[in-house]
Amino acid sequence: MSVTEKKDLIEKIDKALNDVRPHLAVDGGNVEVVDVTEAKVVRVKWLGSCETCNMSAMTMKAGIEQAIISKIPEVTGVEAVNGVEMK
Repeated sequence: MSVTEKKDLIEKIDKALNDVRPHLAVDGGNVEVVDVTEAKVVRVKWLGSCETCNMSAMTMKAGIEQAIISKIPEVTGVEAVNGVEMK
């Protein structure tokens, strides 16, 4: 994936995340795209209260990943670089 393709993909992902950001903001949180791997896995960083929320793993699967993949099907997955991990 070229630098331009990666930049364009990150812009699309960021737009897709705008659908879930208002829900995160209600609880004082947000999410930011950090990177997209060659395998098209999106790496995100939890911001604000999302960083320490016990529900962030569920929000990742039910909200973030679904919002991205429904609009950008070539994305193969989403993972957080910080936050609470599922146990």
